[in-house]
Amino acid sequence: MANRVQIPSRSSALIAMIADEDTIVGFLLAGVGNVDLRRKTNYLIVDSKTTVKQIEDAFKEFTAREDIAIVLISQYVANMIRLLVDSYNKPVPAILEIPSKDHPYDPAHDSVLSRVKCLFSAESVASGRR
Repeated sequence: MANRVQIPSRSSALIAMIADEDTIVGFLLAGVGNVDLRRKTNYLIVDSKTTVKQIEDAFKEFTAREDIAIVLISQYVANMIRLLVDSYNKPVPAILEIPSKDHPYDPAHDSVLSRVKCLFSAESVASGRR
C-alpha cells in the first residue's frame, strides 16, 4: 500500500477528446468543450486530412496538461497511435477508448481492458484461485 500514487484533487478538471467530428460535437453539446485564454482547446477532430503526427502531438499535449483528468479517444484513432497509448501508464489523466459511429468497439484492442485482464489473472494466480 505504500506504493500507491496520490491522485491530486482539484475543484474542476477537464475531459479531453480525440475523435471524429460527430463524437466531438456530441460531447461539445453536452458542455465538455473548453477554450482557454491562449485559444487552446481540449479536443482534436480527426478526419481524413489529420496526420498521425497531429494525433500523437495532441495525445502528448493532453496527457501532459495538469487541468485534464480524462482523455477520451476513439478506438480507431487509438489504433493509429497504439504504441503511444499502450505505453502510457500514469493514473491521471485516465485514457478511455470509446467507439465511434463508423467504427464499432473491439474489446480485443482496448488497452485498459487488457490491463484489467492481466491484473485479475495475476491476482488469481497469486492467491491460488483460477
